[in-house]
Amino acid sequence: MAKYRIAWMPGDGVGNDVMEAARIVLDAMKFDAEYIPADIGWDFWCHEGDPLPERTIKILKETDCALFGAITSKPRDEAAEELDPGLRDKGLVYFSPIVRLRQLFNLHTNMRPCKAYPGNPLNYRDDIDLVVFRENTEGMYGGVEWFPLPESVFEALSIHPKMGKWKEKGLENIALSTRIMSKQGCESICRQAFEFAKTHKRRNVTIVDKPNVLRETGGLIMRAAREVAKDYPDIPLWETNIDAQCMWMIKNPQDYDVFIAENMFGDIISDLCAGLVGGLGFACAANIGDEYAVFEPTHGSAPKYNGMYKVNPMAMLLTVKMMFDWLGETDMAKRLEGAVAKVIAEHKVGTYDVGLSNTTLEVAEEVVRKL
Repeated sequence: MAKYRIAWMPGDGVGNDVMEAARIVLDAMKFDAEYIPADIGWDFWCHEGDPLPERTIKILKETDCALFGAITSKPRDEAAEELDPGLRDKGLVYFSPIVRLRQLFNLHTNMRPCKAYPGNPLNYRDDIDLVVFRENTEGMYGGVEWFPLPESVFEALSIHPKMGKWKEKGLENIALSTRIMSKQGCESICRQAFEFAKTHKRRNVTIVDKPNVLRETGGLIMRAAREVAKDYPDIPLWETNIDAQCMWMIKNPQDYDVFIAENMFGDIISDLCAGLVGGLGFACAANIGDEYAVFEPTHGSAPKYNGMYKVNPMAMLLTVKMMFDWLGETDMAKRLEGAVAKVIAEHKVGTYDVGLSNTTLEVAEEVVRKL
């Protein structure tokens, strides 16, 4: 039997292309794993009314972790229009399968490294090495939403003095999305970030939110960070507002190291960090829980490039590196990152985004040669 069982989820669009590139590298490294195909994505929504079928959830429960390519998601009305005719008017509502996975398996920590590899012409600076710890199951992505706003929800919220004015606009005209955060969730993501900083000898940790406006939820995560920081007296904790932090990331990104953020703000700032080190073609991510993890590049499905083997596979290959680390295969992780770094530094083989003309698979094959 293979040492590992990996759920294999290419998903939509170029997710298939980059996962094919990943398999070239995994096979060349003789990684001792069985890859179990698992269905996820837009086609399964359109034809089955479920982008994350129960059979896929069963597979994930029987594997060590999952590799995931990319997903296509669309707003509620557009999603409903693309359902097969026989599935319409049955009350089916589209919900992001990756968000559902995070909540179903309690993948509480979204870890997104953003590192500037020397030789990348898209680097904003060459001395950037950032890691974002994004709370992954709560906050603005909790999925507690309504449109139109039910009378019962309005009445419940009317205990707050600022709620009453909304009724004059007509509840049928009001959409409500919530930001619900728990003390446990805030403490967990802060602990994960500080433990990482301690283990990897990072210089500082920065908590990013907007507590001067979002006083209750922002205040909660700020207080949690301060309490956790007491257990790590050698690691400075900085506190910033999300808007100012975006400006400082352009002004002096080299000063920062590890970030902590709520779900929505973590999503925003991690894409900004990715932009500083070459874009989403270099941005990897891990969704980590206590017992399971799903690894994914952070780029989307880019349907217009599907099957063209045009997109940069480095984000996917660095995602594989993160999987190796999580599984304890540290030597493989170092070998793979070293090979990726060599290809980037030489700047002879690469995709269109870095000014070269090679295919997704040709880049993967070049990485194999550097192994």
